[in-house]
Amino acid sequence: MDLPLSLPVAPMLAKAVPTVPEPDSVAGGVVYEPKWDGFRCIVLRDGDEVELASRGQKPLTRYFPEVVDLVREHLPQRCAVDCEIVVRQGRPGAERLDWDALSQRIHPAESRIRKLAVETPAELVCFDLLALGDEDLTGLPFRTRRARLESALQGLAPDAPVHLTRTTDDVAEARRWFEEFEGAGLDGVVAKPLDQPYEQGKRTMLKVKHKRTAEAIVVGYRVHKSGQGVGSLLLGLVTPDGRIVNVGGIAAFTAKRRLELIDELAPLVQRDDDGAVVAAETDRSRFSSSKDVSYVPLRPERVVEVAFDQLEKSRFRHAVTFLRWRPDRDPMSCSLAQVSRAPDYDLAEVLTGA
Repeated sequence: MDLPLSLPVAPMLAKAVPTVPEPDSVAGGVVYEPKWDGFRCIVLRDGDEVELASRGQKPLTRYFPEVVDLVREHLPQRCAVDCEIVVRQGRPGAERLDWDALSQRIHPAESRIRKLAVETPAELVCFDLLALGDEDLTGLPFRTRRARLESALQGLAPDAPVHLTRTTDDVAEARRWFEEFEGAGLDGVVAKPLDQPYEQGKRTMLKVKHKRTAEAIVVGYRVHKSGQGVGSLLLGLVTPDGRIVNVGGIAAFTAKRRLELIDELAPLVQRDDDGAVVAAETDRSRFSSSKDVSYVPLRPERVVEVAFDQLEKSRFRHAVTFLRWRPDRDPMSCSLAQVSRAPDYDLAEVLTGA
């Protein structure tokens, strides 16, 4: 592959801010984009040669053969593009991003990869142009790179599975996107400085993500990998039929706190008639087939308040943050229904509004 950029390319990153920033918060101004919730991907194309690399610089090419075909059909003959791989699900008029379907695409079996490429095909959302032909564009300001990207993709059909992300310089519209687009599975809003070059691996952009709180039941814990103390707390919520289902966990405790939690939770540990801890495991997946998924089960009597960004189906989308214990809450009142969710919003409206 003969391009002015070669892998690995470290994507430019964003630092978190509490609210959508004003347009003049950065010298030269900013432009706003929706924050997509998929696999960040650097696409390199040189004729029929195509490479897809993740944010962590791992190869994605073999997992998304249909995306390779999309690149050959829709992107310039020689280019490097910063984009997001996404999967959409749902009936027309009620589509949204589906993280579960996307994550299932990373599979070791070639036959499974081919099957899922047909059943849950991925799409590309493009938001930056890093190279075109023999020209390295990373030293140019974003306003210029964006204009070049728009020109390179101007021939896309409205229903093509390759998309140019929307932008706006109107902060009010960006704030509306932040509220509405979450209902289509998006993650927030990104503010990009218009005058800055593409700086690999640096957090020069700004991002605003959704944050909510919820009360959940502590149903168990995993021992820390060091063998000392609590590594993570496992959380549950109550379904409409009264079952407690696993919804995620809390980690990131200090060494001191890990040891304290062992003592605090000891009275709740479930034991058999002989006093031995009841054996328990979380469900296995292809990501955890060789991983120790055992945990220490606890009687579902303790409630914790956590901060989270999204609840997708019946699981917290990312790791949650411990806020405080809630001894005033009845564990069985911690239902899935009490967790705040964004009103539904059609993903097609997000994509076709570009």
